Amino acid sequence: MKYRTYLIFGAPGSGKGTQGKVLGNIPRFFHCACGDVFRSLDTRTPLGQAFMDYSSKGKLVPDDLTVKLWMAVIGDMVGMRKFKPDIDTLILDGIPRNVTQAEIMRDILDVRKVFHLSCPDQDALIHRLKKRALKENRFDDANEETIRRRLVTYEEESKPVLDFYGPGKVLTLDATQAPVKVTYDILSAIIGTME
Repeated sequence: MKYRTYLIFGAPGSGKGTQGKVLGNIPRFFHCACGDVFRSLDTRTPLGQAFMDYSSKGKLVPDDLTVKLWMAVIGDMVGMRKFKPDIDTLILDGIPRNVTQAEIMRDILDVRKVFHLSCPDQDALIHRLKKRALKENRFDDANEETIRRRLVTYEEESKPVLDFYGPGKVLTLDATQAPVKVTYDILSAIIGTME
């Protein structure tokens, strides 16, 4: 059984986590943020150390490790009955991060729509990430050089995922508008796919 899924997609700082959390609070929606999963890893374990080594350098974690971890976490959520795939819709942000991951997950996810949170102003993204680093103690967002590397990585490795899903599934939204307006646009599109 494939998981009925909506993807929240965009560059670091575009508001994926904010939108995912909002949608995850709606009954019958389950939000899974890959970044939160990575940050909650025990860094004393070999897997945790490997993830920290990649993320501290602004690099993407290898696809096999990423998908393996994600599948284990989703399996745990199903086992604990937090995510009920027969009646819940999955909201993902942070995965798939590249075309290889999208291909690996093709048989797992029934992607209904990809919400691309677009923010072409790189300086605005950098400002958002630095502000978030202070507010949430997210050290991966504190260094401007690391942020710029992450943005380049997004453009080169992650953004092609939009082409993988194609224009019929991708809805580009202006991430610089008020978060409530972005939420409204996403919910309007979701309602449209249900009719």
